[in-house]
Amino acid sequence: MSKWCRIARDSGPTYALVEGEGDEAEVTFLRRAPFDGFETTGVRRPLAGLTLLPPVTPPNFYAAGLNYAAHIDWANAYHGMALKLPTQADIGYRSANALVGSGGDIVIPKNSPGPIEFEGELVAVVGKRAKHLTEANALECIAGYTLGNDLSERAYQKSDRTLWRAKNIDTFKPMGPFVVGGIDPMAQMISVSVNGKLASEYSTSKMVFSLQHYLARMTEFVTLVPGDVIWLGCDGPTIPALVEGDVVAVSCPAIGVLSNRLVREA
Repeated sequence: MSKWCRIARDSGPTYALVEGEGDEAEVTFLRRAPFDGFETTGVRRPLAGLTLLPPVTPPNFYAAGLNYAAHIDWANAYHGMALKLPTQADIGYRSANALVGSGGDIVIPKNSPGPIEFEGELVAVVGKRAKHLTEANALECIAGYTLGNDLSERAYQKSDRTLWRAKNIDTFKPMGPFVVGGIDPMAQMISVSVNGKLASEYSTSKMVFSLQHYLARMTEFVTLVPGDVIWLGCDGPTIPALVEGDVVAVSCPAIGVLSNRLVREA
């Protein structure tokens, strides 16, 4: 099972293989993106103290949106919305400007009234060019899986005609810490904690539409390319609302912990 990340270095962003766990983890720097082959430089470093970047800067940033029935029910009850269970697997888009790595700050805009809510999600990373996939072969194009936190500024979401601010504020899309291959995207446990207290936990087996279904439907119309990411939605509640100083962590036993602190723009 491969595990890799992307690290900030003086020479520029560098992909690296990850070996070991916790304080004993080490990285081996790669010459190019892992989906171009794991060609190592032979240089090893302890992971501790290194700055993690988003594992990829995606050419295309896709988001499944409403993909869990319990999350739809919760949003309708808590926010007074009138969302319905989707009847087809439609995909949305996000902006790569919003990405930040694990450990990076989430910066709340000066004029944001809030509330700001988390959405901890499984993320699929495309590893090879794909078109006209079937559900049977769809996962062959996936290099691995990481975690994402799809933060939303709900006041902007209510006031704006599109989601351009609510979803795409700089740093509002933490992603990482690692990309892990060889796991089942439909059998992962995702949890979110705020300041160390569990706020949400769910199984990806509850998706309305599977990743395989999304990939088959998407590639009927668009070509996926290496580095593209597909965020797969979240389940359950997305509270408490986040405020300056909070630390929000998205976890998956097979992948790791994506952790970020909220700060207010100066």
